[in-house]
Amino acid sequence: MSSSDDYPLSAVPEEQRKGLLSTSVVLLGFTFFTATMWAGGNLGTAFSFPELLMVILVGNLLLGAYAAALAYIACRSGLNTVLMGRYCFGDKGSKLSDCLLGFTQIGWYAWGTATIAIALVKMTPLPQWLELPLMVVFGFGFCVTAMVGYRGLDWLSRFAVPAMLLFIGVSLYRGVVDVGGFEALSARAGGGDMGFAAAITVVIGTFVSGGTMATNWSRFARSGRIAVIATLAAFFLGNGLMVLVGAMGTLIYQQADIVDVMITQGFVVLALLMLFLNIWTTQDNTIYNFSVAGCNLLRTGRRRVVTIAGAGIGTLLAVFGMYDLLVPFLILLGTFIPPLGGVIMADFWVRFRGQYPSLEGTVLPAFQWSGLCAYGLGALAAWSSPVLPPVVGVGVAFLAHALISRLLPAADEVPEQP
Repeated sequence: MSSSDDYPLSAVPEEQRKGLLSTSVVLLGFTFFTATMWAGGNLGTAFSFPELLMVILVGNLLLGAYAAALAYIACRSGLNTVLMGRYCFGDKGSKLSDCLLGFTQIGWYAWGTATIAIALVKMTPLPQWLELPLMVVFGFGFCVTAMVGYRGLDWLSRFAVPAMLLFIGVSLYRGVVDVGGFEALSARAGGGDMGFAAAITVVIGTFVSGGTMATNWSRFARSGRIAVIATLAAFFLGNGLMVLVGAMGTLIYQQADIVDVMITQGFVVLALLMLFLNIWTTQDNTIYNFSVAGCNLLRTGRRRVVTIAGAGIGTLLAVFGMYDLLVPFLILLGTFIPPLGGVIMADFWVRFRGQYPSLEGTVLPAFQWSGLCAYGLGALAAWSSPVLPPVVGVGVAFLAHALISRLLPAADEVPEQP
């Protein structure tokens, strides 16, 4: 597999591994996303500021730990999530994870494509009828760096991440000044009726699908330590910052999106730059995720072709109204995606004892029923749980796969090719 295609169907070789800076900026660029701020805005209306900080801390700590555990496995094996799915779900059964993860990523891509078109028309004198043509332009334009591959994502993120951090810092400082300091901010209480468990689920749901697919970049890390640190930086600190920015914007200005907040603050030029960088650095990562899942689903190494096809699907979804379905989409993600990660963790650490056999030299069954059953049990537990469905889903899926694979070891044997 050519390095220009980023090894969608094979492990990343050692000579292609990256350092901490490269891995971190790519993952941070991924988690700096407008939709996360919107979720933070919903939390900002439901809790006092001290309670809000606790929700953000707990939710993103759980999200970061989940993503970091998968990142370590990806680095050790050199494989992405959908390739790991072949071991725990079987050669044909892995299409379950391909479809689930591909669907969630294309949903995010559609949302981001619609968001930038709608926001640009709102922020400028452009006529309303240009919204749909702009969705088409951005839908295909944002996939360019993803077509280049990891190098394209790295180049963009090295510039965009520091710039966005600077813009966010300026805006947050101005917001604290406008509200009268941290004491005044702490006194503001939300008026919503969201419970603590539901809020944690929303926080995890903001990027749990991304955390499950972030192995696409953590597998490039030079060591397990680099993979874990970079992933925690992105999913604990980076995603937590986005949730906090959205919540503070709502508490102070009744605006969750930092772009709208910056316009209110008078930083129009910075707001336009923030809009483009914020959306682009997530859109290219998202469509890259879709392309990798699509390559495994179709068993093709033509990642760039799949990328363009995915951009077309995402653009169509944007045109037909994906923008209005964010909240139910987040709840769906927070329920049905985490059990996938639970099965993968149990498969790697319990069934294979921390070392996958060679993917190329292994005959895999069409369906790995212990993994598929464990996922079903985890998803059912998450769906029916009144408390922290994502955490319950991961835990039940992990335990179910660990127990079934131990109780029925013969059914889970993976013979190697001679």
